[in-house]
Amino acid sequence: MPNDIHEPAPLAPGTLRVIPIGGLGEIGRNMTSFEIDGKILIVDCGVLFPEEHQPGVDLILPDFSPIRDRLDDIVGVVLTHGHEDHIGAVPYLLKLRADIPLIGSGLTLALVEAKLKEHRIQPYSLTVKEGQMEALGPFDLEFVAVNHSIPDALAVVIHSAAGTVLATGDFKMDQLPLDGRLTDLREFARLGRSGVDLFLVDSTNADVPGFTPLERSIGPVLDQVISKAPRRVIVASFSSHVHRVQQVLDAANANGRRVALLGRSMVRNMTIAAELGYLKVPEGVLIDYKKAGDVPDDEIVYMSTGSQGEPMAVLSRMANLDHQIEIGHGDTVILASSLIPGNENAVYRVIDGLTKLGAHVVHKGNAKVHVSGHAAAGELLYCYNILKPRNVIPVHGEYRHLVANANLAIDTGIPEENTFLGEDGTVFDLRDGTVTVAGQLDLGYVYVDGSTVGEITDADLKDRRILGEEGFISIIVVVEASTGTVIVGPEIHAKGFAEDDAIFDSVKPKIVAALADAAHSGVRDTHALSQVVRRTVGRWVNVSYRRRPMIVPLIIEA
Repeated sequence: MPNDIHEPAPLAPGTLRVIPIGGLGEIGRNMTSFEIDGKILIVDCGVLFPEEHQPGVDLILPDFSPIRDRLDDIVGVVLTHGHEDHIGAVPYLLKLRADIPLIGSGLTLALVEAKLKEHRIQPYSLTVKEGQMEALGPFDLEFVAVNHSIPDALAVVIHSAAGTVLATGDFKMDQLPLDGRLTDLREFARLGRSGVDLFLVDSTNADVPGFTPLERSIGPVLDQVISKAPRRVIVASFSSHVHRVQQVLDAANANGRRVALLGRSMVRNMTIAAELGYLKVPEGVLIDYKKAGDVPDDEIVYMSTGSQGEPMAVLSRMANLDHQIEIGHGDTVILASSLIPGNENAVYRVIDGLTKLGAHVVHKGNAKVHVSGHAAAGELLYCYNILKPRNVIPVHGEYRHLVANANLAIDTGIPEENTFLGEDGTVFDLRDGTVTVAGQLDLGYVYVDGSTVGEITDADLKDRRILGEEGFISIIVVVEASTGTVIVGPEIHAKGFAEDDAIFDSVKPKIVAALADAAHSGVRDTHALSQVVRRTVGRWVNVSYRRRPMIVPLIIEA
């Protein structure tokens, strides 16, 4: 896997340069740049959600540095489907250049346009559907229907002078999909016959053997759980999982229950899906959350966000008794989603919290209440055998997923030297059916923290973790400017370290002695003196308490 940072050579005419900007080695931030003859096409522009070791971070964006100085060369952004890990960073890209054309299916663009409205951006968009062809500069695009856990997903075929590329986006091969929309294997076969020079393929479930179960297998399980629930039912899922919400609506209707949507994103997305006809709402089933309290407990289902244990989402707030709906004995909570890697601890904490409150918690570990939206190994093998691509770059997954996907490609006869493992920022060049690794860019995480974008660094996050785990100690000392003698202090205060500041009485003489030694050595600079204090207190804390708190000394000259 490339990791040596080296800039690629200038791009030769007629060569297609492919740069995965995000989505390799992670579940999220999916974004890929395609460049030929001075023009750039972007496929997807998503976010990654923070983990526990990234406190205070709201979202993580792709690093736009490869395209930041080339914004005028971007001919468009193709969005394969409407999940946050593929569209969530679009507002931040369009803040750099608002008139970049967005290309996607009807539902995908409706979801991203609603998001952009919150950012007060009016996009230029082009709605496409499967079978349609569009020309954007040097790129001729074809769109192919693929099945996923959200309706209207599309794969994109990119034709250029350098060859043909197929990027699947997220997909699976459900043969009995809820909306009747299959992954178009006939089109895949046609592309295979005409020749695919490069295949960028979803890797999320490449290490899962066999085939992803059918979506329709979930409906009867939801119906059974809801029919047996003695009181309220709360179902948590992704706010864009239209198919799962449809199944909940149908199961609630079959059991004489009403459904109230919880969470702003859930209400927004399902309203859009219903208006466009992707969500079929049974008559009289959906009610406003404000009226749900008037419905008997055994006749209501709440559909909420928070299936990944997000701290501010509805389900976590319920578990922390920080929501208007107070979970109690007899309530049933269904987590109708899979676990995104990195979220396991947060989800299990929510499950424990809900269980302590008396709820019966149903999740993928104890009932079949979710199936994945991604192709498992058996489905990927079919794709490789149908397409017979000349070259393969596994995308959309953590490193183990990429490796598993590459091995599947090799098993079907694709030469190992034509199967490429990369990471974010790896530069691939395609020309005359041949792919080469041209360089490796140094790309990082861009953190959204409140209203700031990119101002928080990894060092800042390390400081936050130290503050949260080890505590904070401040030391204020006033010294005589000419001699360095301590006049006032040391005054020591702590947060998150010890309740009683009296524990620092034993270290104060050590600080005074250390400052005296420094002054005797001719040290007068306040920064140098503060470092003396930091080292003295740090050694004492480490030896005495085996802790490494944040230590902030302040030296004042008088």
